[in-house]
Amino acid sequence: MGAYVVKRILYMIPTLIGMSVIAFLIIQLPPGDYVTSMIASMQESGANVDPAQVDRLREIYGFNDPVLVQYWKWISGILLRGDFGFSFEWNRPVADLIWERMGSTLAISLASLLFVWAVSLPIGIYSAMRRHSVGDYAFTFLGFIGLAVPNFILALTLMYMSYRYFGQSVGGLYSPEYVDAPWSWAKAGDLALHLWIPIVVIGTSGTAALIRILRANLTDELNKPYVVTARAKGLPERRAVLKYPVRVALNPFVSAIGWVLPELVSGVTITAIVLNLPTAGPLLLRALISQDMYLAGSFILLMGVLTLVGMLVSDILLALLDPRIRFN
Repeated sequence: MGAYVVKRILYMIPTLIGMSVIAFLIIQLPPGDYVTSMIASMQESGANVDPAQVDRLREIYGFNDPVLVQYWKWISGILLRGDFGFSFEWNRPVADLIWERMGSTLAISLASLLFVWAVSLPIGIYSAMRRHSVGDYAFTFLGFIGLAVPNFILALTLMYMSYRYFGQSVGGLYSPEYVDAPWSWAKAGDLALHLWIPIVVIGTSGTAALIRILRANLTDELNKPYVVTARAKGLPERRAVLKYPVRVALNPFVSAIGWVLPELVSGVTITAIVLNLPTAGPLLLRALISQDMYLAGSFILLMGVLTLVGMLVSDILLALLDPRIRFN
């Protein structure tokens, strides 16, 4: 098992290098740079732009350097000093901006992931074991609604209901009186009252998808000869289903971690804007619009790292579920 994990980690190193190159090239693709965006904003407001000042800004920010030089300055700073560069728009180190947002982002993402598993696992097993029952049809209907309804529509609906019927302040993770307050049990309780909306909204579509995946896989597994034989020998139904079929059917379920983690962080930007959440998505969108290259590139690289981490976690869990995978 240890050799399998080490091999997977070694595979990640060249992939990370390639991801860093691609991330930097992506933010270089749009025409112009941050100075170009800043000049356009100044001209829209009627301000005069001095060409000498423009050249000086390009020299200060290093935009006149070749792309390879800019990339090396950025990636060497990350590897050697943990320096992700400087945000031109915010006039602050990128690392400070990232860590400010990543705490709340990871907290919401992990809570949403636990919600997805806690809901989809029992429902998927029930739907497979009670196919074509009233409960199966009901959960299938709710699953289709979860896949079809946009997250931001669900967010607006839950915000209205929480304000209309529970008198709860909408938007953000805290009530106004707790935003800048020191940590206390009252603030933690207020966070819990606000956290359920983003967890439900973000986790709904993922829950619906995983229910369908688990139901289909387990349904196929329950019709295989070894399950029929176990039932014929008098093995209790619960044990006949849970001991092996569920374990085998969980393989695609667990492998979904690889795309669930980055999707929970970057794929809910519109939802985060609607709910006014202090997460990474809105900051990444703003960085891309303003062409804040080091901030945008660092976030894109972080999404790639999360994808690799998700893949590593799913590989390890799959190896624990099915020992045959360790020899591939």
